[in-house]
Amino acid sequence: MNRAPYAVDPDHSRGREFAEQRAGARGPRTCFQRDRDRIIHSIAFRRLRHKTQVFIAPDGDHYRVRLTHCLEVAQIGRVVARALALDEDLTEALCLAHDIGHPPFGHAGEQALDEAMYQRGGFDHNAQALRTLMRLESPYCDHDGLNLTWELLEGLAKHNGPVVTPTWALAELDAGFPMDLGRWPSLEAQVSAISDDIAYDNHDIDDGLRAGFLDLDDLLTLDFVADQWRAVEKRFPRAPQDRQLRELIRGQIGLMVNDLVSHSQENLRDVSSIEDVRGAGRALATFSPAMAAEERKLKAFMYERLYYHPDQVAAAEAARDVIAKVFAAFLQEPGLMANGWGEAVPEQEPDRTRYIADFVAGMTDRFAIDCHARIFGKTPAGLSNV
Repeated sequence: MNRAPYAVDPDHSRGREFAEQRAGARGPRTCFQRDRDRIIHSIAFRRLRHKTQVFIAPDGDHYRVRLTHCLEVAQIGRVVARALALDEDLTEALCLAHDIGHPPFGHAGEQALDEAMYQRGGFDHNAQALRTLMRLESPYCDHDGLNLTWELLEGLAKHNGPVVTPTWALAELDAGFPMDLGRWPSLEAQVSAISDDIAYDNHDIDDGLRAGFLDLDDLLTLDFVADQWRAVEKRFPRAPQDRQLRELIRGQIGLMVNDLVSHSQENLRDVSSIEDVRGAGRALATFSPAMAAEERKLKAFMYERLYYHPDQVAAAEAARDVIAKVFAAFLQEPGLMANGWGEAVPEQEPDRTRYIADFVAGMTDRFAIDCHARIFGKTPAGLSNV
């Protein structure tokens, strides 16, 4: 593989938190390929198939969940990484792992946990992803966590840029394995973050239209979308509308990816090393100013028409109530926690509350619903909004 001089080189990784003697034992893989495989084989990754992406506890099989979203992000990320001559395996691993810290019910569940932990440092899904990968998911006999590379962990920690004030969870992990939080992350991490934006900007349109929360005529008030729709109608005038809509989504993803690659190449014209990337003082994997403006308009539309749709808000309120009540029940009676978790609850705070939060954050949507039904004798109403 021909890597650009500003790409991360697996042969020059800063290594792992814990020394290992497994090199070559399970096939000829780079350290970043091993990272990717450890993530894919983890229990936390498998649980994403039953965690909310946009719609809470959807009845239909065709809506995206956290797992399918991460796979779609990884597909986009690999395309961009290849075009920019970055390390594709590191990019893919970052894309696959970026949502592993999300609790049940997406941002509604995160808000409930943050409120429940207000006096214990709060809750942040990004820091929880690192906590899960570095401490909670522990399949090995000789250390806690998956023991991923420094480059993978720092990319997750800083995928939105340098971290000036880390949360308690990130600060605790950084103290044990410093991640250089004040500097910009690798291009692979930057590509992962913007690939996430491209994926949900467009795939949430697909799900929103399918669910009837979005109206095509309203969507076409956005010039960016209207231009692509007219091109689709001109090219495929006799195609059924559902196929035209899928062509629209594909076309928009392609335009955004091409713009990202082209503008990033311009940004990288005078960049010759990974140190140049870390010291640039700004993101280098970016849209052009024109595309960035269109993307902001699209996001604003989606928040107004989909994410803050009255039915979405009502379902989110119900979800927050479920998490708040289940959390409070575990705090009062830890023995209610399943799989032996209740037997090891710390006595002292803040460890006690944070331990319970780890358990709740790892739940799937349906497991949280089942726990509520088991504890309170009924299944909560109003959770499924499609």
